[in-house]
Amino acid sequence: MILKNKLGITDESELARLEEKISKTKALLLFETGELDAFEVGTFSGLSKIHKYLFEEIYEFAGKLRTVNIAKGSFRFAPVLYLEAALSSIDKMPQSTFDEIVEKYVEMNVAHLFQEGNGRSIRIWLDTMLKKELHMVVDWSRVDKEDYLLAMERSPIKDVEIKILLKAALTDKVNDRKVYMKGIDASYHYEGYNVYRTEELHMQK
Repeated sequence: MILKNKLGITDESELARLEEKISKTKALLLFETGELDAFEVGTFSGLSKIHKYLFEEIYEFAGKLRTVNIAKGSFRFAPVLYLEAALSSIDKMPQSTFDEIVEKYVEMNVAHLFQEGNGRSIRIWLDTMLKKELHMVVDWSRVDKEDYLLAMERSPIKDVEIKILLKAALTDKVNDRKVYMKGIDASYHYEGYNVYRTEELHMQK
């Protein structure tokens, strides 16, 4: 079923293309304007602002907690009934070490707070924590799609794989535009969005 959207689009592939183009352009703006650095780090408040910024031109629910239960394959994300409680405990989780930050990221991913666009928002949110606490970010272009998806699938039971994968891709180039743009492309590629390159959208501005 196609998601209700502000663009009035009823074709799934057309919506996917426009969602990618608009939200990738917004992701780049988020970085270039410095607005990302003004958001609260490691909380739902900060994450909801990232999500709203990326998707507010497309969806009414941008930045808002989902009101429907969702699943991916056989995996069911946290039921709506428990979202507020899950959120409260995630906000309180520590984030001073690499392991703590990834554990918080895994919990936020399991909560899956939004109806659409969770992964893309949460990966940016993860990098804000890594940047603030460790002066590092993930170079997502170095994280293989299949390896990442498998590690994330297993992460609620065992998070060792995702920790190893992400630690190997850390870089201290926290303000490097190219690293960020390649990272956005990789992040979208994990979700099947790969029509536009952020670099090309940057040139079109």
